[in-house]
Amino acid sequence: MIVALALGLALLIQAFTIKPYQIPSGSMEPTLDIKQRILVNRFIFHFTSPEPGDVVVFHPPVGADDGAPRACAVPTNGGQPCPEALPEQSKDTFVKRIVAGPGDTVSVRRGIPVVNGVPSPPDGYKIIPCGNGQGCNLPEEITVPDGHYFMMGDNRGSSFDSRFWGPLPEDWLIGKAFGTYWPPNRIGGL
Repeated sequence: MIVALALGLALLIQAFTIKPYQIPSGSMEPTLDIKQRILVNRFIFHFTSPEPGDVVVFHPPVGADDGAPRACAVPTNGGQPCPEALPEQSKDTFVKRIVAGPGDTVSVRRGIPVVNGVPSPPDGYKIIPCGNGQGCNLPEEITVPDGHYFMMGDNRGSSFDSRFWGPLPEDWLIGKAFGTYWPPNRIGGL
């Protein structure tokens, strides 16, 4: 009886409050390494709004999960980030950092988001610069729609993110990553 109760309680906690995730790619290096494990608060966005700087787990739009070149809902000229995501969310999950929120304007210079006309260098976290690859320089601004968030991976040259598939609706966000528990030498908060 006690074992069943403990198992039921653990499943409830994981389903509604705290859930572990494993990092599948290098898009968040050096902040999060491949196969590193994080804990995600699944209920925090019921009480507070997501903020730029938050590392979040979310469902990307269909097409983003396989790196499809047509992941953006509208045609772009190659000089701007994707302004609108496809309307259907994938069953896959991604981990990225929020760099802009509702109503913000966004462009990208050398992999650094320019939010509301101001370059937004990382504050308290490190990134891997972008270089001159695709999505590194997108000088034409877009405006993040109400209720949407613009995500980017910290490894700017190796991240398939909102630059390519657009801002995402808040209800596609699963939760905020707050800590890492594996490997042992990386245990700590985010």
